[in-house]
Amino acid sequence: MSIRSPKQALDAAVEAGRWAPSVHNTQPWAFAVSGEEISLRADTSRQLPVSDPAGRELLISCGAALFTMSTTIRFEGYEPVVRILPDPDRPGLLATIRPGEEIEADELTWVLGGEIERRRTHRAGFADVPIPDQLIESLARAAMREGAKLTPIRSPAAVNVLAALTQAAQGVQVQEQRFSLELIRWSQPPGGARADGVPADAYPREPVPTEPDFPQRRYSWRHGWGIPATRSEASTGVVAVLTTPGDSREEWIATGQALQRVLLHASAHGVSAAFHTQALEMDLLREFLRQELCSGEYPQMIMRLGVTFDSKDVPRRPLTDVLE
Repeated sequence: MSIRSPKQALDAAVEAGRWAPSVHNTQPWAFAVSGEEISLRADTSRQLPVSDPAGRELLISCGAALFTMSTTIRFEGYEPVVRILPDPDRPGLLATIRPGEEIEADELTWVLGGEIERRRTHRAGFADVPIPDQLIESLARAAMREGAKLTPIRSPAAVNVLAALTQAAQGVQVQEQRFSLELIRWSQPPGGARADGVPADAYPREPVPTEPDFPQRRYSWRHGWGIPATRSEASTGVVAVLTTPGDSREEWIATGQALQRVLLHASAHGVSAAFHTQALEMDLLREFLRQELCSGEYPQMIMRLGVTFDSKDVPRRPLTDVLE
């Protein structure tokens, strides 16, 4: 039984929610605590109007924060009671969460909770270390628990298609000023002190191409920022796609919850993820993927999973910035 009060569990949940992954580390969430309930809101001032006009990636990011808070409340000894999109008249209110009945946190909850601040996004190739099939299968089951489907792409031809579409989308985006300016907004120069965005030590200056090549975002934008590439990390890793049957706001939030469950589970086994959303930010390419590679399901995230020995600190906004 819990020895922490519901108020203490809520405080811990809000603190943990800050550590969720988000597109370009925008951290597009706001929390409010009223009584014994947390409200999760979308901070649309942090939305990407060019690459994410519908707010899909924003809601995926907020869904990851929701799962993080739910896990923390369970970790603190309470069953989380969650309502998704509880008020149609308040579309910015994505969810409410409160502590329910007291429970004994199980072993999986302890494992996932222990990875919340340790998990890191990777932005380069991986070490040539195989990932056991059993682990990939367990990650697929983890996603399924949150209403999404994680499919490892085993066919070399299909991996080549995903890489080619990522290259094509990246090639278009780097040529368009509006995409570049949006990316610059979330890029930090070396020594930058911002509490959001992608710092210059979070990606290689000159990436070592994987085979096939999945290009990373060019956060440095002609500045030569970044760190020296790790030549020993040039493996593609395991390519996987996260999909949902539909494409509603509820399913975007569910995607974020599934994504964070997968990432925390993977982190507990020493596995990190690199994300590639370029092709999913272009409607024609996303629809092509849905029809040709995803059996009609909607692709929500393309990722590579692998082992890296490079771990960097990531900036996080202070609690005073995210708690209303």
